[in-house]
Amino acid sequence: PVTVIVTGARETAAALMASIALMERNATTAVAVTAGKVKRSAAQRISGHAHLPAYPSSITYDVTRGPAGPEAEIGPDKGRRQGPLGNIVEYGTRNNAPIPHLGPALEEHADDLIRGVEIAVWQALR
Repeated sequence: PVTVIVTGARETAAALMASIALMERNATTAVAVTAGKVKRSAAQRISGHAHLPAYPSSITYDVTRGPAGPEAEIGPDKGRRQGPLGNIVEYGTRNNAPIPHLGPALEEHADDLIRGVEIAVWQALR
């Protein structure tokens, strides 16, 4: 018979659980920071249009915990003045040309999010 003695399993499990919690907190921070940057960039891109004076301030973001981790929803709040115009402004209609601002803002900051999540993982694994 072979006898195997495992020591430190509880401590290792506790350390892994703490790492997961730290990674989740830091990843949530990374998502929130990037969402704020996207919001500000989108608002800046759409500012100055004569017929959309209130639209830039309708752009908001919310960070929540989804099934796969933190996620952000960024865009015009339909409850704010000119917020319901979001789809029309971004994608246009047959009578109005699109004014892309949310998509380009997200593309502008995609690498920031990737870097933030990488940092979250490395900090958690230290």
